[in-house]
Amino acid sequence: VQLQASGGGLVQPGDSLRLSCVGSGHPLEYLAVGWARQAPGKEREGVSCITSKNTTYFDSVKGRFTISRDNAKNMLYLQMNNLKPEDTAVYYCNTDPPGQWGQGTQVTVSS
Repeated sequence: VQLQASGGGLVQPGDSLRLSCVGSGHPLEYLAVGWARQAPGKEREGVSCITSKNTTYFDSVKGRFTISRDNAKNMLYLQMNNLKPEDTAVYYCNTDPPGQWGQGTQVTVSS
């Protein structure tokens, strides 16, 4: 399966943004899939994951980010609310465990 993220941009603190991820090669609904991010100078970290049974979130995004998927469109989404400067990173979507990483999409939160 190949996953490609999009929807990033430059926003101000407190703004919202929705990331999208399109999957090809395999129905996402049968897989554990999620989002990870990598900030400048830091290691990539998991943000959120969704399976057929539950969703999980990194502590720093709980209550602000919501992961969802549209099985009919084979899409994965990450709704990000109340964005903070520390959310600035390149965001990636992938399976869990991860396969090959795509290009990711840049999210920059700055006033």
